[in-house]
Amino acid sequence: MRERVQFFDLLRCVAAVAVIAIHVLAPYRHELGSIPFDQWVTAIGVNGISRWAVPVFILITGALMLSDQRPFDAKYYVKRRLGKVLLPFIVWSLFYAYLSGWTAGGYDSEVTSQVLSESLTHSTYYHLGFFYYFIPLYFVIPLLQIFVRRTSDEAVYALVVVWLFTSVLYLYKIDGPWSNQFWLYSGYLPLGYLLFKKVPLNKTTVGVFTGFGATALLMTVISVINLSLEANEYTVARWLSYKTFNVILAASMVFMLCRYFGEGLSERTRKVVGLISQNSLGIYILHPIFLWPMKEFGWYQGHPVWVIPVWIVISGAGALLLSWLFSRSEKTQWLLP
Repeated sequence: MRERVQFFDLLRCVAAVAVIAIHVLAPYRHELGSIPFDQWVTAIGVNGISRWAVPVFILITGALMLSDQRPFDAKYYVKRRLGKVLLPFIVWSLFYAYLSGWTAGGYDSEVTSQVLSESLTHSTYYHLGFFYYFIPLYFVIPLLQIFVRRTSDEAVYALVVVWLFTSVLYLYKIDGPWSNQFWLYSGYLPLGYLLFKKVPLNKTTVGVFTGFGATALLMTVISVINLSLEANEYTVARWLSYKTFNVILAASMVFMLCRYFGEGLSERTRKVVGLISQNSLGIYILHPIFLWPMKEFGWYQGHPVWVIPVWIVISGAGALLLSWLFSRSEKTQWLLP
C-alpha cells in the first residue's frame, strides 16, 4: 500500500467546497439588472475564482495514477477503478432524474421521462455533467501510464506544452481538431503528474504558480463582468470553461499551494480535512439534494456575501453527514465512489 500523501486531502477538501460554492451562487448569475450591482458582482466574483474546483479533481487523478509504478492489471483496473465510479454514476443519474421532476409545485413525471431519454448525451442533473468527461478519462489513463514510463520527462513536458497551447486557442475561439473535449480534459492528467512528481517544491516555484494563477483569476472575473455589461446580460464566452488556459493556471496554482502547505497541517486540522477528503466525491454527488429547497423555494434572498457561505455550510455539512452514513454500511457504501 502506498504511503498517504496528506496534501491530496487538502486538495480534495478545498475543491469540494469550491464546487458547492459554484452551485450555491447559480441563482444570482442571470440577475444582472434585477438585483443590486454589488450583489451580482459578488456572486460573479465567487464564480470566477472557483472554476478550478473540478479540474483539481482531474489533476489529483493524474498525479496519483500516472505516478503509480505497479504493473497494469486490466481486471483490477476495470473492477476497482472504472467500475467503482461507473456504477454509482448510473444509480445517482436515475435518482437525480427523478428529483429533476420535482419542483415547489409538485412532481411532474414527464420531466423525469424527458431527462432520462436524453441521459446518454446530457446529465440528468446539473452537477453530474462532470462524470460525462471524467469517466472516459479512465480509458486514456493506461495509455498515458505507458507514455510516462517509456518516454523521457522532456516528452511529457512537450505533450503538456502542446496541450496548453491548444487551451489558449480554445479560449480565444480558434477552433480546430484541438478543440475536442476529450483532448482538452485529458491534458490535466499528465499536468497533475508533472506538478506532483517533477516540479520542484520551493518558495520560488510556488510564488511563480501563485502569480500566474492569481492573474488568471483576476482576468477571468474582469472579462466575465465586462462581457456581461457589454451584452447587458450574463455572458462568459469561454472564460469559465474548464478547458481553457486561464482555468488551467488557476487549478495549477491551487495544486501547488496545497502541495506546499498541505503537509504542515496540525493533527487536529488533518483529521477534519481527512474526513472531508474521504467523503469528497460523496459530498459532490449529494450536496444538490440539500440545495434543492434553496433553489425551488427561493431561499437565497439576501446579499451573496452571507448567503453563499451559509448555504455552503448547510449543504456541505448535510452531504458530509449523509455520505458518512452511507459509508457505515456495506450495503450502501458502494453507492459513493
